[in-house]
Parts: sequence; C-alpha cells; structure tokens
Amino acid sequence: GDVYKRQARHMLNTRIYQDTPFSLNQTFALTKEASHHLARVLRASLNDTLTLFNGDGFNYTAVITDISKNATTVTIQDKTCNDTESPVAIHLVQGVSRGDKMDFCLQKAVELGVTSITPLLTERCGVKLTKERFAKKLQHWEGVINSACEQSGRSVVPQLHPIASLSEYIKTFQASLNHTALLCHPSPSAAHQIMLRDIPETNTSFTLLIGPEGGFSDSEVQAAIQHGFQCLTLGKRVLRTETAALAVIAALQVQSGDFS
Repeated sequence: GDVYKRQARHMLNTRIYQDTPFSLNQTFALTKEASHHLARVLRASLNDTLTLFNGDGFNYTAVITDISKNATTVTIQDKTCNDTESPVAIHLVQGVSRGDKMDFCLQKAVELGVTSITPLLTERCGVKLTKERFAKKLQHWEGVINSACEQSGRSVVPQLHPIASLSEYIKTFQASLNHTALLCHPSPSAAHQIMLRDIPETNTSFTLLIGPEGGFSDSEVQAAIQHGFQCLTLGKRVLRTETAALAVIAALQVQSGDFS
C-alpha cells in the first residue's frame, strides 16, 4: 500500500501558471504562492511532476527538485503543444458588476473559451472606485483569469484590457465584414434586433457587449448601434448580466466553435 501511495504521489500532475519564459532543462524557483499551494495544499514532495504554462500555448512538464513551505524549485523536462483553444475568437466586453458576480462571470467565460476581456463602465454601473482601487481590481481579475486557465486546461491566457467607459470603447471599436459585434439588449427597433440563428455559422470572430446589472441606457444602445453593433435578443426571459454573457458564449461555441 505504501509503495502504491508513493508512486501515485510521484505521478501527481497539477497545472500552475507562471508569468515567465520557459526552456528545456531550465531550473528555477516558483512563486511563493505556487510553492505554498504545492507544499501545504497538494502535499507535493520531491520528484513529483507537475505541468507549468505561461500563456504561449504550450504545456511544460516539470519535476520538483527542492520543496519547502515557502520555496519550490523545479526543472523543465518536456514541452508539448496544448491544443485546447476554440476556433472562435470571442472578445467579451463586460459591464462591471458588484460583489463576486464579476469574478464568477470572468472565471466561467475563460472556461468557455473567450480570447480577450474588457471590463466596462456604463451609466448604470453600480461600482464606484478610485483609480487605485481599479488597478487592484485589474490585478485581482488577472488572478481569476489565470486560475481559470489552470483549472480548465488552457495554456493561452485571455488578454485582460484596461477598464474602459462605454463611450471610450465604442469610439475605438472598428467594425468589419469578418467580425460580428453583438449588443445583448432588447432593441427598441426591430430593424436592429437579431437572434442567434441569424448569425452565419461560418462567423468565427465576435465582440460581445454585455451591460451591468442595471442594463444599458437607451442612449448607450443607440450609440453602440451607430458604431456597428447589432442587438441580440436572448428570448422572452430577462437574464442577469452574468447569465447573459455565459449563455451567449456557450451558444456561439455550439454554433461555430469547439462545442459543435
């Protein structure tokens, strides 16, 4: 029994994100946070193997060469391509919501395969923070995204753009024939309203504009439409902001991505 346990521990393989370049046979120390997780949570030991990734699309197999409660040294042994990315490129522009709703939305969006994220401030956004607090929020959200990549098996980390107001964002947005821009909001004009079935299955590049808990104002909707966005209706029921984002992402993956 003890022999089997030792072998099982040696085969232990967990995924850890490290923001640094890797090379074969490289030996280096993991971050303090990663070391703590390995030693105290996973109870890892000398010669255990794990998988590292840094966002370049590869998995790196590493062996633990030294470990303590606050410091772990590993050596890179192997590099393999990690083919877990969706063929659909989805940029989520998400209205900032209160509490842990934003964390939940970002975590699940990463699991579902989004490629980039922009946190959005709107007229009805209930979150009021200073620039310093926003900087801390971005750092926190980066951690949420990295952890979601660890859990979901992704080795490409979605890009987190700076927080922007809706007016700032739509001014920089460039509509194109090969890109579908969707505003999740019931349109006041049927001419601007579409359903998921109206989107060609060959479309593989999307921007999703999702409002905060209070939704978009009429003026914000009109401004987005004028800059090339189409209003996407999600049926007869009213969905919460985090539900709307995840429902659309999953639907697009079923229609054009790697869920199909």
